[in-house]
Amino acid sequence: MTGNGDSRAVGGGAARPGAAPRPGLRQSLAPQGRAAVERLAYRGPSACAAAGITYRQLDYWARTGLVQPSVRPAPGAGGQRLYGFRDVLVLKIVKRLLDAGVSLQAIRATAEALRTAELGELAQMTLMSDGAAVYRCSSPDELAELLRGGRGVFGIAVGAVWSDVEAALALLHAERVDTGEQVPAEHPEDELARRRHRVG
Repeated sequence: MTGNGDSRAVGGGAARPGAAPRPGLRQSLAPQGRAAVERLAYRGPSACAAAGITYRQLDYWARTGLVQPSVRPAPGAGGQRLYGFRDVLVLKIVKRLLDAGVSLQAIRATAEALRTAELGELAQMTLMSDGAAVYRCSSPDELAELLRGGRGVFGIAVGAVWSDVEAALALLHAERVDTGEQVPAEHPEDELARRRHRVG
């Protein structure tokens, strides 16, 4: 992502001298968790519902290359785009950054960095922005360094967005990436029944 060296810019920037080095990940997504996430794909309406955007935004972002579907781009008129879990996560984060007035250049760089980061790393990532740039902060020291100049910043805990997207997608129709088989949406009552069964 973009930045002036104040903290670690997502996408490969270095931390400012004196800032704490970026610690290792506290935990990474279990292999079975990664496999489950990567097995399912979602059509445009489901991606919109989970990301909280309109279909017009989804279409425009795909056509301009801001966020394109990684599973299947639309092959032509009438074709159905298919979005993976990571795509929907990026859509939701892009929406939040746009709503906060972050520059489009910084958002484009952010989206690219989120697309190429290790999946297990995303859940641990915190994004901070001053409106002009987006940074990844992995420790209180990096956050303090970013705030030292008196700039106003806001943050996005990617792990929290991950949980929101995961919960939303569980209630929406999906299809398997390998077979195209339709996967029915869960219903809140199903989850409640499973919890009761575990308790009983």
